Amino acid sequence: MHPFSLVIHGGAGTILKEDMTPELEQAYLKGLQDALDAGYAVLEEGGSATNAVKAAIVILEDNLLFNAGRGSVFTKKGVQEMDAAIMDGKSLNAGAVAGVRNVRNPIELATEVMNNSNHVFLSGKGANDFAIKQGIKLEPDEFFFSQFRYDQWKAMRDSDNYSLDHTHQGLEELMKDKKFGTVGAVACDQEGNIAAATSTGGMTNKKYGRIGDSPVIGAGTYANNKTCAISCTGHGEPFICAVAAHDVSCLMEYKGLGLQEAMNEVVYKKLVSMDGEGGMIGTDAHGNTAMAFNSAGMYRGMRNSAGENHVAIYKD
Repeated sequence: MHPFSLVIHGGAGTILKEDMTPELEQAYLKGLQDALDAGYAVLEEGGSATNAVKAAIVILEDNLLFNAGRGSVFTKKGVQEMDAAIMDGKSLNAGAVAGVRNVRNPIELATEVMNNSNHVFLSGKGANDFAIKQGIKLEPDEFFFSQFRYDQWKAMRDSDNYSLDHTHQGLEELMKDKKFGTVGAVACDQEGNIAAATSTGGMTNKKYGRIGDSPVIGAGTYANNKTCAISCTGHGEPFICAVAAHDVSCLMEYKGLGLQEAMNEVVYKKLVSMDGEGGMIGTDAHGNTAMAFNSAGMYRGMRNSAGENHVAIYKD
């Protein structure tokens, strides 16, 4: 049987143990494990890598702790605008959405774009119209409300400041606290096919319909059976300019680097030189997995057919 594996992330940034209560830490770890279990169950039953990453992301989108789907942060206008992307490494087909509202699971909409739209990237009202046409589950604004995200936004809404993700401290802490709230998954299935998916609620108090790297194919999300599947989390602007996810693939394809080596080159050298803070997860078509982050922490987990299973938050 071909080795199969799943890696997930729930965001990166200034994530320190001293800022975390034991209860909150356990809630994050359980959220990560629940997502791992959901995606891994698909792989274990012989399901595709694309279905596995989608299953894992749906669990994270439904968890208020993570800045995606239900847990998405508030924009300047006090609403949620969500982005997501998925890519199939076998066919190189991809689907992405940006600036969607009231969609319970943006990753499901991105999958519909990939499979049923003849397009790759839909945004705003058009993406929402397509969601309705495809019967994607919508929810009222109240479904996406969480008090701590609202309080965070309320502290910033009269300023031109924005925050990269939630914090559990006050405004002073908020301004120095950088958390890049994104969820992602990469998988290698029993057929040796790989896939990547990423979903995010973006930045608190963001303006002008800002879109980060998560839904941009090649920047925050990329998969190619010849090389790797990558999902990124970080300050989106440098990741877009670095074409971070695709750059890993290029280093593997053209320079012959291994997965971890290629990711290290992008995360610890290229992105650092561009003040790009964050990280990424990856897998290749042999079931090898890797994680890399240049921030203080990254919510992450991995499970594979060799029996390995672990979830983590801080730097080891």
